[in-house]
Amino acid sequence: MSGSTLAEPLTPAAPAAPLEAGAVARTLIEAGYGPFYGVPCSFLGPLISVLGERHPGLYQAAGNEGEAVALAAGARLAGRLPVVILQNSGLGNAVNPLTSLCHTLRTPALLLVTWRGRPGQPDEPQHQLMGRITPELLTAMEIRWELFPTDPGQLAAALGRASDHMRETGLPFAFVVPKGTLAPYARPAEATAPADALGALALRSEAIAAVVQASDPDTLLVATTGKTARELERDWDRAGNLYVVGSMGCASSIGLGVALNAPERFVTVIDGDGAVLMRMEAMATIGRSAAARFTHVVLDNESYESTGGQPTQSAGVDFALIAAACGYRSQEQVEDLAELGAAVRRAQATPGPHFVRVRIRAGSDPALGRPALAPSEVAARFGRVART
Repeated sequence: MSGSTLAEPLTPAAPAAPLEAGAVARTLIEAGYGPFYGVPCSFLGPLISVLGERHPGLYQAAGNEGEAVALAAGARLAGRLPVVILQNSGLGNAVNPLTSLCHTLRTPALLLVTWRGRPGQPDEPQHQLMGRITPELLTAMEIRWELFPTDPGQLAAALGRASDHMRETGLPFAFVVPKGTLAPYARPAEATAPADALGALALRSEAIAAVVQASDPDTLLVATTGKTARELERDWDRAGNLYVVGSMGCASSIGLGVALNAPERFVTVIDGDGAVLMRMEAMATIGRSAAARFTHVVLDNESYESTGGQPTQSAGVDFALIAAACGYRSQEQVEDLAELGAAVRRAQATPGPHFVRVRIRAGSDPALGRPALAPSEVAARFGRVART
């Protein structure tokens, strides 16, 4: 399918087989494209993994999609042909820089936008609306787009069309990437860290259990999107839990909104490193707030595990120091489950807001399911508890 303000949509045949990510990366690079900036989506996870392992330095993870677009604009000004990799849900974060930066300065980038929630294909509730409007949203931003080529022999020609369009108009060009476009990528054995290198780090599910068990029984728990919410629901479901779906990075702001308007309740946010990096401005707001019974727990496995384990930037970030600079009343960096539980208990014993970061190891049950209740039902029952 291709579309823009200039052309009617066309639909190509389905691919005979998924494309090999290494060949796609090679074709992009040979066509002069790079560097690559983005936030992972599982649909394009194989490409990110290949870039990281076979072409070191060409891919740079960004905190959010808007940042990736701005990085690409800078690269374009320096004479490069940048590529932005993003999930279509992240178009929401990218609208402002795409329209007010790239359009205004005429600094185009090639966008690889995945198509989660494509009409007619089952997906999670948070992807349904964006899936329906993705093509229209790109068109509304005057971004010409096509479906990613299904035939590897057509990719070079498609990239040529994209280059010509960007050179002639100064505007971005997008390839929309449906599910199954790229084949899974198996990392080389030497790229996998040995189990003993992980030391005594706990699993996410174990860290969640430590937080729950150390908390006041009436604590309102807000879990970030992805496996954190799914594991909390599977192991500790209760009406006082909110499982955030989509809106990556917004769990801490949701929790703060609850805490400021239900000040008699303990509120604990169980967050992740990728989510915190995506909306780090929330920490400044939390630190300056009067949320005395608010605790912000970050489970840090240094990866976007839900999309295939691509690395975040958290390994070089001192979250506790940032929390201190933002004004959190206490900031703790703990190393094991006992310290985590003790930190949560201390946080609920003194006025906050409080910050706790614990390193965990990547990994979860491959059979981990999705929350049984619809997101709107989870929100409704949580709201009833929060108001009592």
